[in-house]
Amino acid sequence: MAGLFDFAKDIGKKLFQSSDDDAQKARKIRQSLSALNLSKVDVSFQDGQARLSGEALSADQKEKAVLLAGNVQGVEKVDASGLQAPPQEKPVQFYVIQSGDTLSKIAKRFYGDASAYPRIFEANREVIEDPDKIYPGQKIRIPEAAPAQA
Repeated sequence: MAGLFDFAKDIGKKLFQSSDDDAQKARKIRQSLSALNLSKVDVSFQDGQARLSGEALSADQKEKAVLLAGNVQGVEKVDASGLQAPPQEKPVQFYVIQSGDTLSKIAKRFYGDASAYPRIFEANREVIEDPDKIYPGQKIRIPEAAPAQA
């Protein structure tokens, strides 16, 4: 998993107030990561970039932290090079939602089966609260297709 990720700055979850300084923004991003139980992670924020440092328990947890931090309105980049995690066994694929997309359409595209959308939803539960409410520019993880059963 690379260290620097781009996000759409003008869309995402609204955490910041116009009066928030960079330290307040960093605290709010850190609070949003609390759902992941990341006890050893620090966040700094400057010029639209969130920097994550510390330790994640898994590569999956690190990916979710990057997406939670990046899918915030006002965040343009997330630097996760300082966030250590065990190596990823399989490469992760990210996807930026386009206008007109639904999770079913995305599942059809990646898995050949629109009814596989719950797999995408579950992998992104921290950034997608409702499978019917996704927005263009949002970045999500695409889990590897489940192996075919014999």
